[in-house]
Amino acid sequence: MSIPRRSPRTLIVAASVVAATATAAVAVTATAGASGGKEQAQAAIKGGKAKNVILLIGDGMGDSEITLARDYTVGASGRLNMDKFPLTGSYTTYAVHPDGSPEYVTDSAASGTGWATGHKTVNGRISKTPDTDKAVPTILELAQRRGYATGSVTTAELTDATPAVLASHATDRSCQGPADMAKCPADTIAKGGPGSIAEQSVNHKVDVLLGGGKQRFDQKVTDGKYKGRTVTEQAKKLGYQVVTDKAGLKAVKPGKPVLGLFADGNVPTEWTGKPAALGGTAPQRCVTSNPGRPDGTPALADQATQAIKLLEAKQRKQHSKQGFFLQIEGASIDKQDHAADPCGQIGETAAFDRAVKVARAYAAKHPDTLVVTTADHGHTSQIVPLDAQPPGMTSTLVTDEGQQLKVNYSTNPPGKAQEHTGTQVRIAAQGPQAYRVLGVTNQTDLFTTVREALRRR
Repeated sequence: MSIPRRSPRTLIVAASVVAATATAAVAVTATAGASGGKEQAQAAIKGGKAKNVILLIGDGMGDSEITLARDYTVGASGRLNMDKFPLTGSYTTYAVHPDGSPEYVTDSAASGTGWATGHKTVNGRISKTPDTDKAVPTILELAQRRGYATGSVTTAELTDATPAVLASHATDRSCQGPADMAKCPADTIAKGGPGSIAEQSVNHKVDVLLGGGKQRFDQKVTDGKYKGRTVTEQAKKLGYQVVTDKAGLKAVKPGKPVLGLFADGNVPTEWTGKPAALGGTAPQRCVTSNPGRPDGTPALADQATQAIKLLEAKQRKQHSKQGFFLQIEGASIDKQDHAADPCGQIGETAAFDRAVKVARAYAAKHPDTLVVTTADHGHTSQIVPLDAQPPGMTSTLVTDEGQQLKVNYSTNPPGKAQEHTGTQVRIAAQGPQAYRVLGVTNQTDLFTTVREALRRR
């Protein structure tokens, strides 16, 4: 797709505005004690092109979810890895109705479509227009056309909404495997469409796909070239190495695409504990283990580390001047928030934060890497006073500081899943084009940030 170029004068004016804004941002950052302070902020306001882009999405990770994880794990005055970026802003997260009017609370499909394509859409839709249901090019597709290696890592099913928006186009997010196409008749291969999200993901030949969702890839293709084969078999025919545990991931051969399927559904959470309840729970410490999580399941940080190595190796093997685009999602922050499970939620936020640390450590050695961390939407958890008696479900936790902390979930009555909220959410960045996250922006602006960073170097 054609990309309009800015004139030199426009760039000079924009740079002046950015410099003025950044001066204030530098002061705030330095005062707040962020890692690197003034020097990091000054470096981050530069433009330039990125060899690599790492986009980290904490699903449902609003400011309440971040604060809860911070308070519990590193203390109220401590800082998570995601708190240490030199530049921080906020972006709005609304979806739209078919006529373009705002839908104030978004789901993950519409929000992901926003940053993946630069276009708003209706809730439930994957990288398609809100009115005509036409596919819109994604940032991953754009990166592939420009010679970048590409990857997607998640703790959800690889066919779930957030990873799906990068490498598929579907009328409805439920159309994850060949047997799940009821709401997407025009997308079926029999009707000349691209098939299910699973089929499209491997057909796009994304270099690294790591997450859950084995059940979707074990479904049989119903039409076309691979009819009668499972999507996993289709992937192998397309050259994918298929792995199912940490040992297999470590053993893959660089230079060949990788499909890692580490769970039948979503990857099991790292932490467990008692969910919130009507009337509250007794004070509890979270259990930092999960008997339902197989020993060979790689942590999100491990997946991120290996994904970066594999993407780098592919480009070296092909002697490419371009780098890679990688999206990393901590998906079950959202899923445990829906379940009113504060321990599961905090554990997944902590796991995501360790992946942030991996990305920032890589960028420290490769400063031509743009790293962005954000959320797709806000969620329901709130930290409330210990003597509060809210109408919803609550849980009292004993933090690592030895203090009690009360969490409330009140967007739905007990027995129903908790809901997203329409709040703006944090976005933070470092590296080329990172200054674009400053202030209050729109979720679709993230697409422009990544696109500008990935212009040919």
